[in-house]
Amino acid sequence: MILASLRKALLEKLKAFPNLKETAPTLGMLALPPKHILADVSLNWPMACAKAAGAAPLDLAHEMAKEFGRIVEVASAHVTPPGFVNLKLADSALCANLMAITLSPSQYGCDGSGRKRAILLEFVSANPTGPLHLASGRGATLGDSIARILRRLGHLVHCEYYVNDGGGRVELLGKSLQARYDELHGKSAQVPDDGYQGDYLKDMAAALPPEAAAWTAQDFGRHAMKVLLASQKEDMAAFGVRFDRWFHESELYANKSVEATLEELKGRKMVYDKDGAVWLATARGESADSEDDKDRVLVKGDGKPTYFLPDIAYHRDKYGRGFTELIDILGADHHGYVPRMKAAVAALGRDPATCHMIIHQLVHLFRGAAPVKMSKRAGEFVTLREVMDEVGKDAARFFFAQRTADTHLNFDLDLAKKKSSENPVYYCQYVHARVVSIFKEAAKSGVVEAGMRLQPTPELLAEKEERAILIQLAWFPEVLKVCERDLSPHQLAAYLLEIAGLFHAFYEEHRVVDAANPRLSQARLCLCDGVKAVMAEGLGLLGVSAPQEM
Repeated sequence: MILASLRKALLEKLKAFPNLKETAPTLGMLALPPKHILADVSLNWPMACAKAAGAAPLDLAHEMAKEFGRIVEVASAHVTPPGFVNLKLADSALCANLMAITLSPSQYGCDGSGRKRAILLEFVSANPTGPLHLASGRGATLGDSIARILRRLGHLVHCEYYVNDGGGRVELLGKSLQARYDELHGKSAQVPDDGYQGDYLKDMAAALPPEAAAWTAQDFGRHAMKVLLASQKEDMAAFGVRFDRWFHESELYANKSVEATLEELKGRKMVYDKDGAVWLATARGESADSEDDKDRVLVKGDGKPTYFLPDIAYHRDKYGRGFTELIDILGADHHGYVPRMKAAVAALGRDPATCHMIIHQLVHLFRGAAPVKMSKRAGEFVTLREVMDEVGKDAARFFFAQRTADTHLNFDLDLAKKKSSENPVYYCQYVHARVVSIFKEAAKSGVVEAGMRLQPTPELLAEKEERAILIQLAWFPEVLKVCERDLSPHQLAAYLLEIAGLFHAFYEEHRVVDAANPRLSQARLCLCDGVKAVMAEGLGLLGVSAPQEM
């Protein structure tokens, strides 16, 4: 990987500068230069290091440029004010990087140099009281893509879906289903005001066995949760998401983890009694490490725990299993949950910085410019299954991956179904399919043979469109690091769109297969092979397929 090798060489050069040996490891990642700068890599290091070096940024930049220009991967280095060093990469190094891609696509972007993290990533975790809605698809894409990227970078990632089957949910769901069952059999019944109103319970009631007539509300609830959880598992599988464990809240009660958590908090003197309830002392002033703004009730006056206590117990259980970092992906209505859970983590004696919480915003559905309510059933949500059935998994996942979690997402169903360059997922997938087609043409013309190892020759890949692709391919590992840093796949989706744009521009300008010029054809085919490999790997990290034909 050319940029990883370059960064290592740059840091070694930097250590030779007076007073900069300690500064070098703290510097950020490599960066692309602005469009008006004719370079491949831009470094702001002189400005970051100027104080430690005791030199003016511009003077330090000239010194660094002189040293960096001697690195084998660097063809030239120049300086721009107020202190940037801009590097042009050597064509030979770019072609060597392309060769590495084509020889081992699945290893390209894997970074074995950094600290390995043991991460428990929890996402979706929708209550098993109804079908998965559209927003759950956004959370699923976010969590699954982050997991795939982190694993590629060498980290241990365990994915969990937290099943909220404790508390009063079972009984309330049961009462709701029982009311639908009674209605179906001519009895006067009404779904509780705080119950579940969706028509999906009517369908479930109609499918109940005759013995349901003797069921209690708990029986109805357990049956409903079993059916709904099975449907959620089916939806996640169809969406390409795999969980290592479906962790049930009821497990925390069965193994006394809830009680043990309360006792630990008492032992840490983090709880107190007030008004007949048990409170967690998390407000600022009570705990120096707290991020919460007020204390929270853990056990109500009637002796029943609030939902917060088993949630704390679950996070305690995560750390207790040896995970050093936790990532929770939460829906748009959980903003207040973040500071209180971080405060609870601190109350357990853990560093709140090891608990990362991502809130994803709402999804708004459109057909072109017109907003739509797509659900065929009475209810207040659009199901993920309905969207998958209309536009497919690939389009749904790519569209969800394109935006940062903290922004609202407008999902255009019409655009997601278009078979044209307007549709971003089609635009990327078509690159992969086109390269497959190009290789078939090359085989027919005799330009390539089965098992032939293609060589990228620098002097033959000299066109500006070709070099632009070589540079973009080189940035793939760095993009993955940005995704790791930001815990978001949106940069990868943007990167793949840029690769697609560069490839389409190249293909429009240059003939790839030319039997009269086999050496040039083979060099360009090697470039195409690199594009195909990175496109397939990148799409795979987003959970999107790379089709052979379209």
